[in-house]
Amino acid sequence: MKKLSSVTAAMAVAAALAGGIAAQAALAEFAGAAPLPIELAATPRVVFTDPQVAAVGMTEAEARAAGRSIKTTTMPAAYMPRAIVSGRTEGLIILVADADSDRLLGAHIVSANAGDVISEATLALRYGLTVQQMVATLHPYLTWSEGLKLAAQTFTKDVAKLSCCA
Repeated sequence: MKKLSSVTAAMAVAAALAGGIAAQAALAEFAGAAPLPIELAATPRVVFTDPQVAAVGMTEAEARAAGRSIKTTTMPAAYMPRAIVSGRTEGLIILVADADSDRLLGAHIVSANAGDVISEATLALRYGLTVQQMVATLHPYLTWSEGLKLAAQTFTKDVAKLSCCA
């Protein structure tokens, strides 16, 4: 079986999304609903290596090239409780946010289960959540997705000094 590149896989995800949206738009008139907007800037990308590599949105360089005023943070996976108990502490989470509005612009994850965790970042990007809204969202303790909240906290706190459930 031929392996797909991350670009090909992202294109496949976008094509599947566009197909569903096209079908919904075709039926919207009959259903009395507005067509769903498509937001390709929030297309997640995943490379299923070990550890996995996942991203959504802009990189720091892309945001700067677009003239955005940004802030970034990088959190090693070794600060994620789930990574510690799983013995999978290799990797990191990088978040890129707008410095003025605090809205998430991009998330980049290298860790075990990054392909699952990127979905939450995709929703945050798609619906314009701020970093503080991500921090204020409850995350179950000892899950991979809790790492996204911890990474968001690193914009204002040293996560090495937080308790287990902060």
